[in-house]
Amino acid sequence: MMKQILFAGVIGLFLTLVGTPLLIKLLARKGYGQYIRDDGPREHASKRGTPTMGGIAFILSTIAAYFLSKVITGYSPNYSGLLVLALMAGMGLVGFLDDYIKIVKRRSLGLRAKAKMAGQLIVGIAFAVLALQFADSHGNTPASTKLSFVQDFGWTIGPVLFVIWALFMILAMSNGVNLTDGLDGLATGASVLVFGAYTFIGVWQFQESCANAMTLTNPSACYQVRDPLDLAIVASALMGSCLGFLWWNTSPAKIFMGDTGSLALGGALAGLAICSRTELLLALLGGLFVLITMSVVIQVGSFRLTGKRVFRMAPLQHHFELKGWSEVLVVVRFWIIQGICVVVGLGIFYAGWAAEK
Repeated sequence: MMKQILFAGVIGLFLTLVGTPLLIKLLARKGYGQYIRDDGPREHASKRGTPTMGGIAFILSTIAAYFLSKVITGYSPNYSGLLVLALMAGMGLVGFLDDYIKIVKRRSLGLRAKAKMAGQLIVGIAFAVLALQFADSHGNTPASTKLSFVQDFGWTIGPVLFVIWALFMILAMSNGVNLTDGLDGLATGASVLVFGAYTFIGVWQFQESCANAMTLTNPSACYQVRDPLDLAIVASALMGSCLGFLWWNTSPAKIFMGDTGSLALGGALAGLAICSRTELLLALLGGLFVLITMSVVIQVGSFRLTGKRVFRMAPLQHHFELKGWSEVLVVVRFWIIQGICVVVGLGIFYAGWAAEK
């Protein structure tokens, strides 16, 4: 069964390595180039016209890698994996419409705020509602109405509050990745690290699943996750696809993921956290996205309250660019920060299991 994870990652990597340059040629032929804001760092002006909407490459590659891994190994898809893929694709569609309007109408803001929010709400609500369906033989649904850190904890919050909570996570992560996607390879590389973490978490939860309680040394420490192996397969497919895309997206980028990619990746991260019962842990595993989002919140809040800016420019990566750091230096150091967040997050995840054991 573990072969599915390996196949998904390798296929995703191969498809984006081979498919992304074909997409670059197609987008360049149609003139679908990035619109660069005039108020950004001056060095970014040279990026104007670089093909965007590159998220199409890793969205399609991830979906293909997931299903091909199932066909090759002879296993059937499971609801948890399908729901996360659907959430990723739905958020990617909203981002695609946003990117398309930016390109065709030469309007840097793309979709109107209300229309963009409506699209995200529709996709998020559909995912949240469906995630509480499809109980397995043990009564586990893809999502739980309890809050979770390394496992479910506390009281049941009920389906209505769960939908609101799931929406918050989906919107927060999709927009967090979107804000991070400002430098070549930054969001892509950071996402690779987090998806790698979720591949490990899915494998660990599968090995320590409550479905295998009879063979565990300590059944009380087991995980009540519906399809942990399937979530690991999705995470592996995403990791491989993003890694292949990074080959073309790293500085100097030949293609940008656009909102098509950033909203899709954020949705996938939220979906994996919700279905693996690690909702609050995602704030640490995706620490870079949280840090960059908070820099925008602080900047806007400070300016509205005091008329002063805390950073030279928000999001945070542009602050360091304006301080004189090169783009590559910012990206690599931010990757290091993200790597530290992943290591600490996985350490806490393991400590939670060890404490129960």
